[in-house]
Amino acid sequence: MENFIVSARKYRPATFDTVVGQQPITQTLKNAIKSEHLAQAFLFCGPRGVGKTTCARILAKTINCQNLTPNIEACNECESCKSFNNSASFNVYELDAASNNSVDDIRNLVDQVRIPPQVGKYKIYIIDEVHMLSQAAFNAFLKTLEEPPAYAKFILATTEKHKIIPTILSRCQIFDFRRIRLEDIASHLAYVASKENITADPDALHIVAQKAEGGLRDALSMFDQLVSFAGNHLSYDLVIQNLNVLDYDYYFRLIDYFLTGDASNTLLLYDEVMEKGFDGQHFLIGLGEHLRNLLVCRDEVTLKLLETGENIRERYKVQAQQCKTDFLLKALEINNRCDVNYKSSNNKRLSIEIALLQITALLQNPGVSQEEKPQLAKPTTTTSVKPAVPAAPTTQVAPKPTQTSVTSPVSSAQPPKTASGIPPGMPMHSSTSIKKMIDTSSDNPQEEKKNEPESTVSRVTTQNEIETHWNEFASGFKQTNSSMFVTLSGRKPILKENDKIEFEVVSKIQETEIRDRKTELLDFLKQKTQNYRLSVEIIVTEIIRDAKPYTPDDKFKAMAEINPLLSRFRQELNLELDF
Repeated sequence: MENFIVSARKYRPATFDTVVGQQPITQTLKNAIKSEHLAQAFLFCGPRGVGKTTCARILAKTINCQNLTPNIEACNECESCKSFNNSASFNVYELDAASNNSVDDIRNLVDQVRIPPQVGKYKIYIIDEVHMLSQAAFNAFLKTLEEPPAYAKFILATTEKHKIIPTILSRCQIFDFRRIRLEDIASHLAYVASKENITADPDALHIVAQKAEGGLRDALSMFDQLVSFAGNHLSYDLVIQNLNVLDYDYYFRLIDYFLTGDASNTLLLYDEVMEKGFDGQHFLIGLGEHLRNLLVCRDEVTLKLLETGENIRERYKVQAQQCKTDFLLKALEINNRCDVNYKSSNNKRLSIEIALLQITALLQNPGVSQEEKPQLAKPTTTTSVKPAVPAAPTTQVAPKPTQTSVTSPVSSAQPPKTASGIPPGMPMHSSTSIKKMIDTSSDNPQEEKKNEPESTVSRVTTQNEIETHWNEFASGFKQTNSSMFVTLSGRKPILKENDKIEFEVVSKIQETEIRDRKTELLDFLKQKTQNYRLSVEIIVTEIIRDAKPYTPDDKFKAMAEINPLLSRFRQELNLELDF
């Protein structure tokens, strides 16, 4: 039985021209060989599976080749190339720093460097995962790396450049390998499939390339797995089934339900996704990616940012024309907020369902899209103006019960007073509905001024009321969002003229937190105070400290100024500062 060789090894590039997705680096190395400007040490860094070790081997083979081609590639015919291809070269040493990371290992390496090559021009040392070397090993390697013999070349490879000490970095030419583009991975997979006599759908190969996240070795490993699963034909359905990828079709259907306001089918579709075993956060990430793709499809300039196959690309273009930009931005905001809060949620499924229902209701709210607002507001004004003529005589309106003023938008222009100053039946939780009723009655300014005094719209609010209800709103976040609770309860809101509330915060982060909840906060205050003219203004006042705290006591006081809960925490637990 013939031994199977994985595609990542079988189709490993053997020349600079066959390296996938790293043309700037390979061209630089070829120019350095041609001009004989080779450094004594190279550092190849980048993500896994992007060609670092492959390029190191190609470079080692090429600089020792005795008959370079005009294209600066190894000839594969000379003695040095043949010995390298047979893994029998005495001039190329590969060291795995993960398992040889001690000072003794580096000393053995230094002793070998002193021996010149017997065949060929250079001795090349490839040290993989060099960041795994210990601090002492790095120090033992410094002198040799800085002043090696003329025949010695070092090629270091790592996935974590930040772990290498600066003295090593300063002695190397650094090459940063980038993640391989999706198109390059897909085209290379198509080449491998043709060599193996395997038929594969382009969309299926794009799914594999996306799942690999820029690593060609990962893509080839998944390709081998899929061939074992599906045989000699890779279809789109088989690929998403084997790689546990959520089909694009779910998201296209979901957007259609959003556009038609179909909340029932939206929830049923999410239930279908859950029954297939997909994680909720995986679903959120996919939905965010889908909304982002629709957004970039709205403009021909950003269309190049869409990384999908041709068939899927056309579906995106069609659906993107059905979506307004305002809707996509609002939906992205809701999806991102749900994604951020997903891990801290106790009922994760409910949090996603609430987010889906909020997106479904976006286009049902006239205030969301500026493009749709005139169309939705027009029938409201026409229906309110026509019945206004028979309703004008006061002798007919006065004897009617107060309940009738709720059923007709016209009668709300002349609401009877109650003890609270609010027309009976008016919804207390929605300031939007009151604003609509006020706007509807503004067609007749003389009648509005005469029959609708200011007390029917709002009542006088005191500073004490604002503070009480503000603290009540803040206490709702005490258990679920301690950061929001500290921000709201850290300072007092100040009631200014014209029913404007000013609230000071000490950072942009706190300002963003309150702005995200501003609508909810205003609705709560308006409902509690029955004052629908309230507005909130957030003022950022950065804390400027005169001197940097040095002692532990000063540092604690500085932290307590930012987060007052620290002092309370220290008092309740009777803690002492650690000096």
